[in-house]
Amino acid sequence: MGRTRYLLIALGLAASPSAFAAGEFSANIGMMSDYIFRGIKQNTSAAAFGGLDYEHSGFYAGTWAAEVGQGLEYDLYLGYEGSVGDFSYGVGYTGYFYTDDFDDTYHEINLTAGYGLFSVEYSQGRYDNFDGPTLDYGFWAGTIEYEGFYATYGAFTKDFDGDYVELGYGTEVSGFDVSLAAVISDSDLSGTGSSETALVFSIGKTFDLR
Repeated sequence: MGRTRYLLIALGLAASPSAFAAGEFSANIGMMSDYIFRGIKQNTSAAAFGGLDYEHSGFYAGTWAAEVGQGLEYDLYLGYEGSVGDFSYGVGYTGYFYTDDFDDTYHEINLTAGYGLFSVEYSQGRYDNFDGPTLDYGFWAGTIEYEGFYATYGAFTKDFDGDYVELGYGTEVSGFDVSLAAVISDSDLSGTGSSETALVFSIGKTFDLR
């Protein structure tokens, strides 16, 4: 999901009035049968989510929040996305924060690139880890997508371990974004001692705020 972005709203407010007016705000809300992020289950039941975004000339910022097993996850993000011909690229920052001590804070630098049906991403992150030592991790993933169908393989490196495969399909139905995905997580990510497969359905809607 997630990607998720609030800090950028503040940056947008600091811009000139003409630049701010030329930007676009949007909001999104929805529900998902399971919240699974990078192969890791964040909730044991259905979860609601919502977000707010600002974009202007390739720059973006915003926030996104979702229910987790205990409390709330809220993410702040900002960055820049562009393209040259069929090649796309992006660089950004994402912070993952939690209420009720469900988890501790993560900070990431995110890099993305894509060409045609293929895209890759790499994130270099730091995990605050409560009272333990701070952990460094890397996450990379490759995705192939065609007419709404997609397949993703992702894996963690450095202080984190585990990989997963996600196969899914997403489309728009009567103005709503709907998706169905199968997520196959290895034993490191499932936390059950063995690999685990989950079927996830989500439905959401995005609103232009002008």
